[in-house]
Amino acid sequence: MFGFLKKKLSDGVKKLSAKVEEAPPAPKEPKKAAEKPLMKPAKPERGVEPKPTKTIIPEAVTPEPKAPVEKPEQKTRFGFFKRITERSLTEKDIDDFFDENEAGFMQANVAVEVIDFLRQGLKERLVGRPVKRAGASGLITQAFHETLFEAVNREPIDLKKLASEARKNRKPLCVVFLGFNGSGKTTSIAKVAKHLLDAGHKPVLAAADTFRAASIEQLEHHGSKLGVNVIKHDYGSDAAAVVFDAKKYAEKNGCDVVLADTAGRMHTDKNLMDELTKLIRVNQPDLKILVVDSLTGNDAVQQARQFNGAVGVDGVIMAKTDVNEKGGSILSVCYAIKKPIVFMGTGQDYGDLKPFSPEEFIESVLG
Repeated sequence: MFGFLKKKLSDGVKKLSAKVEEAPPAPKEPKKAAEKPLMKPAKPERGVEPKPTKTIIPEAVTPEPKAPVEKPEQKTRFGFFKRITERSLTEKDIDDFFDENEAGFMQANVAVEVIDFLRQGLKERLVGRPVKRAGASGLITQAFHETLFEAVNREPIDLKKLASEARKNRKPLCVVFLGFNGSGKTTSIAKVAKHLLDAGHKPVLAAADTFRAASIEQLEHHGSKLGVNVIKHDYGSDAAAVVFDAKKYAEKNGCDVVLADTAGRMHTDKNLMDELTKLIRVNQPDLKILVVDSLTGNDAVQQARQFNGAVGVDGVIMAKTDVNEKGGSILSVCYAIKKPIVFMGTGQDYGDLKPFSPEEFIESVLG
């Protein structure tokens, strides 16, 4: 899972570490002044006696004391030793890495704005900071970890806790699920129902997708297998009325959570978007959960923005992550709309729903 993104981040740590670990050029030895050759005494001409030279003895002069001078070689050696044990990364080092690998990150479904965020985050944490060559990999990995955590860390949504509070207040928690066609909403709702049943809660399902053929039967199938009641109307009925009736049923029958399915839709379908807007306005749900197919790629970011802009999104379920080798869509959706990932779908069974942990996700792509 997430192998493609993991490889790209691993390559990033290796390449930036290599920049630090490159040995600097050895310092040049200072040039010595060339010694002047001693002048040989001139040979006397033949037959001419050399004149005796006078030896002048200078008067004794007491030399003035000189201030001690620091030996330059000591400073040179210390500076070179520091350069071979430490090095600072530059902005160019980091820019070069991201410029070379931007296409690869995009192939891993990491949005351009997230790539820019990672670039800036590494610059803030690494540029100009002395990095010991022996510990370069660990420090750079930590910089990636902190930046990724900042991108995906949002205030978590604890459905079990919210359902417990709703039970105390005797007011059912209403959760509406949104998403594009085929994103996995209905299956995700069944998994959430199982998650709540295992914690001792009593959910009821609202079949508010009155548009897609067989959608009601599909939800009833899940409800039957889980032992959860399903509130439904006929196809073509008002979806807002279905959720309204489900809330009334929950109040009368001691159910503490209403999980409402809705029709898959695109933002360009005005009629369905108007229907969704009305459903939200009439029922005032406590949570609006967007279900995103994690295999959608970079389009997942556009989907998240469109639904968040139309009706508001409180949290996200990323479906089909068990077969997602890229992983960047999780990072991108969370960063793009600044909302938490609530669950990750990890398989086909009802129990294959994992609460999202930013730490675990980062460890999985950096470990």
